Amino acid sequence: MTIQWFPGHMAKARREVTEKLKLVDIIFELVDARIPYSSRNPMIDEIIQHKPRLVLLNKADMADKNVTKEWIAFFAKKGVKALAINSQAGEGMKEIANAAQEILKEKFDRMRAKGVKPRAIRAMIVGIPNAGKSTLINRLAKKNIAKTGNTPGVTKSQQWIKVGKEMELLDTPGILWPKFEDQEVGMKLAITGAIKDTLLNLQDLTVYTLDFLEREYPERLTERYKFTEIPDDVVLKFDHIGKLRGCLMGGGMVDYDKVAELVIRETRSEKFGPLSFERPKDFQTENEE
Repeated sequence: MTIQWFPGHMAKARREVTEKLKLVDIIFELVDARIPYSSRNPMIDEIIQHKPRLVLLNKADMADKNVTKEWIAFFAKKGVKALAINSQAGEGMKEIANAAQEILKEKFDRMRAKGVKPRAIRAMIVGIPNAGKSTLINRLAKKNIAKTGNTPGVTKSQQWIKVGKEMELLDTPGILWPKFEDQEVGMKLAITGAIKDTLLNLQDLTVYTLDFLEREYPERLTERYKFTEIPDDVVLKFDHIGKLRGCLMGGGMVDYDKVAELVIRETRSEKFGPLSFERPKDFQTENEE
């Protein structure tokens, strides 16, 4: 399955981010805690270059906590501060401002030494669609300023939002790269909802998801779908789940489309518990920052 999604407003967003970069002190890079590597846009490194950065691992409640700790250590080794947050529940919000102040301490100390009055930290929030940027902004601002939605691509333009007296945030539309060179990255983005389902082959995505669960969380897969033994043949997996859960057509035939919808829905709604779809050890040879 080849996944490509790059609406015109994303190309515009890249230009806008580049233009506004000089206005901000720090970048808040919002990623999905379930896929911290795959949900980092390679173009962001190009665009922001050496601008101070704070990585926010959002939806941490949906990710495997032990794996999230590994990711925080992974970023720390690269000299990048990372925080696990849950913008939906408002968890980790205070830590964001504290971390930003810590990262920018030297810069603001130099400004004060030159007689410049302290001002609010100016931060730009960037991230891929559906990472939760608008929800995060609303939590930080303690009011519904940014539009939210569980559909990728809700935010289409930039806006400044004041967060008390200590911070001003610049929201930006989500940016995805024009082409997924690694199709597995596309699969991970798809299973976590960063790509519109209408662009996907859900059966292919389900095959990928079942393989992942069997490899990384076999006990949860066995328990959820009452396997006595997980079959190697993917068709047999679909047949078993379809018969167990009543995903049938006329004549008792298994409806594979319904099976696919079921598995994807249950994966996203945490019926298998918190899941992390990648670990730092899978990327130790990479040179990504």
